[in-house]
Amino acid sequence: MASPSTLLRFLLLCTFLMVSKSDNLTTNGAPGIVEMEAEELLGLFEVMGALLEDPNWTQMHPHPCTDTPWPGIQCEADLEEQQQNPPILHVTKLHVGPDVSNPICKTSAKLSESLLKLPYLKTLSIFSCFLTSRVILSPSLFGSFSSLEQLVIKSNPGLFGKIPPTLAEIATLRVLSLSQNSLHGGFPKELGGLGILKQLDFSYNNLTGEIPKEIGGLTSLTILDLSYNGFQGQVPSSLGQLVVLQKIDLSSNRIVGRIPPDIGKLKRLVLLDFSHNSLKGPIPDTLSGLKGLEYFLIENNPINTRLPLFLGALENLTVLSLSGCGFFGPIPTSFCSLDHLIALSLDRNHLHGPVPPKLGALTHLDQLNLSQNQLSGELFFSYDFVQRLGKRLDVRGNKGLCTSHQLNKKLPLYLDVPECKESAISSNSNYHEKSKPYWVEGQETSNAADVIEKLKFLWCLLFNLLVILIIDFL
Repeated sequence: MASPSTLLRFLLLCTFLMVSKSDNLTTNGAPGIVEMEAEELLGLFEVMGALLEDPNWTQMHPHPCTDTPWPGIQCEADLEEQQQNPPILHVTKLHVGPDVSNPICKTSAKLSESLLKLPYLKTLSIFSCFLTSRVILSPSLFGSFSSLEQLVIKSNPGLFGKIPPTLAEIATLRVLSLSQNSLHGGFPKELGGLGILKQLDFSYNNLTGEIPKEIGGLTSLTILDLSYNGFQGQVPSSLGQLVVLQKIDLSSNRIVGRIPPDIGKLKRLVLLDFSHNSLKGPIPDTLSGLKGLEYFLIENNPINTRLPLFLGALENLTVLSLSGCGFFGPIPTSFCSLDHLIALSLDRNHLHGPVPPKLGALTHLDQLNLSQNQLSGELFFSYDFVQRLGKRLDVRGNKGLCTSHQLNKKLPLYLDVPECKESAISSNSNYHEKSKPYWVEGQETSNAADVIEKLKFLWCLLFNLLVILIIDFL
């Protein structure tokens, strides 16, 4: 008895032959104009039959490049073949996802080896398709794709197995995204040979092992996202060779060691996220050269040093997240120069001293978390600032922090900041002018002069009395 796959192939072939006989593979009903090569069209039917729930897809779309198009398929005429009459169309884009079909894929969906019959394919994207079926990326499936530029297979919990090293053979690849799947294993070092790759996203998988030093060969890379995996070892210093990088996200892994100083060479970097790892301090001063950096997130790492002063000179920062890193010492006043700052998180550290009042003057600041520290002294924020931030301002858990009587009676209860006593108010003297107001200084000067004049008068009076007594005695 024939197997189910053989029967499916036979039915697809019959459908293909019927379509061919009925209108000779015509385009727009004009006899004799060939729209696709027979082998390529049959391969497309087999690929779609292995993915989609709809058993009538081939009958509904016998000419997917022309008369009966499908929104997930795009076709182009090969430039070298355009001189032929008639021209031949080829499938260059295949996208399967909720945005083009519902229901999308069948429960037994899989990647057909017939993908190899689509040699002109430039973009292959499959979203939310392998939900229950267990699918692996076959090493033999992608190595032969000579034209593939974008491979995006994401949000497929049924996609298991390892990342095939044969992906490195696709020299034309520019985008490689395998995020939000169930892939395991390591990062194939062979991928470091993809010299024109621009985007690499392996986030939200179960990948482990070290990030290989060969990653430094991806010299065209602009986006690197390896977040939410189980990568171990240290951040490779070879990342410093990727001088056009704009985004590095290594958050939520098990990375140890220190941030390599070579990261400071990445002058185009906009986002740097090392949060939720086991990195130690100090943060290298070479990062002071990242003048274009807008997002710096390193929360929940055992840095255990003082806050780097150079962060206040990164004037384009909009989000600075340094929570739960064991930072100690005062909050640098240089942070008050970050005019573009939208969110500042310094909570769950060991910071002490007063809160710089000028933080409240940052016009774009919309979230400020200073909770769970040892900050003290009076909180010199205006009521307008407190009201604008609302619950996005958090200063709880700082036992030495207080507010003036005038501000305290307007504060919402959730801020949990008491009214200042005399001793607490004096602790902020570092952030205010030490000299007294002019009217106090003038008053003190005047009082001192009066005392001197009175002493002179008493001395003269005593002297005159003494002279009179001497004369009477004589």
